[in-house]
Amino acid sequence: MTPRQRRILIMVDGKRTVEELRELASTDDLSNVLGHLEEEGYIELVGLKGENEAITRQDRLPSLTDFRPLPEPRNPEELDMARHFMINTIKAFCRGPIIHLSLIDEIAAAQSHEELRALYGQWFRLIQESAEGRRRAEQLRADLLKVL
Repeated sequence: MTPRQRRILIMVDGKRTVEELRELASTDDLSNVLGHLEEEGYIELVGLKGENEAITRQDRLPSLTDFRPLPEPRNPEELDMARHFMINTIKAFCRGPIIHLSLIDEIAAAQSHEELRALYGQWFRLIQESAEGRRRAEQLRADLLKVL
């Protein structure tokens, strides 16, 4: 767990709203951190919205790996788009892309959406290592998940 994740976990007390946490945390990737903490089992969405209206799936933070169902037959153009998007964002947002050459090679060699999805976590962590990548991580993730 990173120090930022730990700080936010301490702030999550079950009484504060996401907006209050956003003000306190002063971080631009709060949704990502909360989603990660929820996926790892550190926090859980509980309670009611309003008096009798239960919280629905749409009200929850989006999962970091909320992949769409793959259409049949699979579109090879979407696979190429996802592959190129992942490689180009690594080159654009990560210092020294040569250091990350093994991941770039694995992405380039992926022959299916499933193989690319297996590399998604490494790609997302890498993007978040830079300040600019952290700022744009949500949008980049959403763009990639449209074709992955």
